[in-house]
Amino acid sequence: MKHLSRAIIAVFMAVLMGTLLPVQVFADTPDYISEVKIFAGDYSSAEAEGYTLLKDGSNPVDLNQDAGGSLGSKGEKAVYLGYKTTKNKNDAITDLALMNMKGGYRTKDYESLMNTQMNAQIIPFVDSFLSAIKEYRANYNSKKALNKKRAQFVHDALNKLTDDDCGGAGLGDLLLNQTKYEMGNEAYNALSDEQKKEHADILTIIAQSNGNATLIMENLITRAADTNDDLWLDRFAEITYDDLVDATGETPTDAAKTLAKLYDDNANEILDMWADFQEHLDNYDNAVAILDDAEGKDLSDEVEAVEELDFETDDEEKVNEAAEASVEIQYSAEELANAAADVFCKEYLETIDYDDGTMLDFFMQEAEDIKDDITVLYPLVASLTKGQKAGLEFITLQDLVMFGSADEDGYLEATINELEANSIYLGVDRAIYEKGGVALTSDAIRSDVLMEPTPEQSIALHIWSGVAIGLSLVGAAAFIGSSVVKNSTDKALAAYKASFKDLTDYIAKNTATVNAMKTKLAALEQKGLTEMAKTQSQNIKSYTQSIEKAQKTLKNMEYDEAFVERLQSRSSMCSKMRVGAAVFTVAMVAISAFLVYLDYQEMKEYYNVEFTPMPRYIIDEKDLIGYNSKGEKIVLKNQSAYYKLVDCNRTQNDEMYKVLGTGSDMNGDVGQQWLALYAVRNEAMEPILANSLVAKVYGEDDEVKLPEGYTTGIHMFGTEAAFNLNSGLYDWNDSAPSVYIYFKTDNSTASTTGANFSTGTLALSGSVGIALGAVITALAMTSKRKKTESKTVTA
Repeated sequence: MKHLSRAIIAVFMAVLMGTLLPVQVFADTPDYISEVKIFAGDYSSAEAEGYTLLKDGSNPVDLNQDAGGSLGSKGEKAVYLGYKTTKNKNDAITDLALMNMKGGYRTKDYESLMNTQMNAQIIPFVDSFLSAIKEYRANYNSKKALNKKRAQFVHDALNKLTDDDCGGAGLGDLLLNQTKYEMGNEAYNALSDEQKKEHADILTIIAQSNGNATLIMENLITRAADTNDDLWLDRFAEITYDDLVDATGETPTDAAKTLAKLYDDNANEILDMWADFQEHLDNYDNAVAILDDAEGKDLSDEVEAVEELDFETDDEEKVNEAAEASVEIQYSAEELANAAADVFCKEYLETIDYDDGTMLDFFMQEAEDIKDDITVLYPLVASLTKGQKAGLEFITLQDLVMFGSADEDGYLEATINELEANSIYLGVDRAIYEKGGVALTSDAIRSDVLMEPTPEQSIALHIWSGVAIGLSLVGAAAFIGSSVVKNSTDKALAAYKASFKDLTDYIAKNTATVNAMKTKLAALEQKGLTEMAKTQSQNIKSYTQSIEKAQKTLKNMEYDEAFVERLQSRSSMCSKMRVGAAVFTVAMVAISAFLVYLDYQEMKEYYNVEFTPMPRYIIDEKDLIGYNSKGEKIVLKNQSAYYKLVDCNRTQNDEMYKVLGTGSDMNGDVGQQWLALYAVRNEAMEPILANSLVAKVYGEDDEVKLPEGYTTGIHMFGTEAAFNLNSGLYDWNDSAPSVYIYFKTDNSTASTTGANFSTGTLALSGSVGIALGAVITALAMTSKRKKTESKTVTA
């Protein structure tokens, strides 16, 4: 087993830390979207920046075409999408979603949730887990050989996890000192900046670190607990339920209640691990066969390929070969480590007498029988220290047995010096924890937020400006003289009547618009797009109110016959009124010009939208909230579920930079609202295929339908249906072409690796747990299929 042992020793700790950086093989993988950027107005820099522009045919497609307003508007600005590609799924974007300025998101909800999470979950967890950390410190400084060796081993492993906030110091060293939380803010703040780097902020570590790093830290600390002279398995073998009852000094009935309060929760935690541990014990024969087969396996070539790999100079083919070799080594290491542990646990437990049989008999009891009488597990719980109990959710029952059977010589066998150190914040965008930078969205929040109705344009100024122009023409007619009195009077009357026609036309046009909107509403309701249907209903209501107002104005304006007769009679007196008519005409022209100016200013104000800042991140509540084994709501440490705002080419010289920064607006900063694009790399989702990205432009009369083979595209949060990027809900022009971007995802593989902040039930298992147990000695022992002859073996 020379080569095999070499592979195991070189890799078994890398397997533990490998959860931070999983191996990625790039051979024969398609191109995925790795980065997206929006170019508004000008895309000349796209190619130089390495972006490929999304095209409709041979030309880049304008996602904001014909979307502008009319008099007083800011005009139109073309919007283009650029993207980069990768073959690495870990770097691939898995979804693109939209949020509008007045949409369903709230930053305060997120901040409140995080504060609640800190107070209700993280702080109580740390209060409990500090007992394990204190036992680690005590053992590290202990004079007891076994305890000290175990703590030193864990210390060296923890130092492979570094804390950026403490200058890159390892957790092994940091946790030997009091944490910031233990010291209290007053004592901590009295320290110098350099002194503060010696004290980790345990609350921040638990809340913000890489989920797998958090679990590794918690698992390691649990292994370093137990400050007693003997091992928990030795203590367990000597304790009975009757001993526990006698120790209380109470009657059997009162003692049962007392013991239930002390041990019931931990006993149920162990019961939850029972079936999994029995599977390992039942796997004994298969595990022995795996170890026998391993005798002839030679992994020296694979180990050499990994050791000689140079990522900076080696070509892609050699990198792929090394990656595949690494996978093979890791698989072999895990398979053999698991097999060794399965063999070891069964053979070791058979050597320990317990009750009328062996410890193996105890662990082979049916889970249902134990569930009927959970007190069977009370002696086991009583044999554990406070620190071990605090860490039960981060280890497996097999782990517990493995490191409950190791003596000090075992820890001399293992070395982790060559393992590369990694930050506990590896892969974490810590900006998601900055105040005000993240918004929370959910079905409930989105349904509560209705888009404000489009501000109706005032028609009063339009009416009276028309009348004023008519009256100015009357004055001009009188000034010209009797020869053109009739002609001038006709024009004045026509202008006067035009004010009535303006209202009539306005009513007719908007009535047609309402009818068209009702047709769209019916289509939205038929498709089940409830939120968009609500918005459409609000717009219909707004237009209807505007029509009713115009109808009321028209009704109040009666045709003035006397006014017309006065115009006709005064025409005969035009020669006497030339001077007065001239003054009147000049005045009315001035008034008309002023009213037209007011119209322009009103329209300009109508188009002058006051934008609000864009959230840098958005996360859906369903991706942040989970439930623990007790059914309690908890916050998940799902770092990869945060949607990040896509950047655009806006610069500091642009008008909206101070408000929007470099955040993308699919309306080019000239719409009714900003429509921001967000991207996510979610481990539980499938990556977007680069060659599937396609833009479709539909005219007003075209039927909008999914391209064949597609199911989704760039969509609004809360729905998977592709959304019209040129929607009149956020642009000004209802009749503008509809623009959609569709994409497909690679459904060949998908992974799910979310972890809880602290109270999750995701214990490290397999070789991750075994790596710090008895792998090396267990391999040597079980490969020869010899039973252990003593209660303590090396790890």
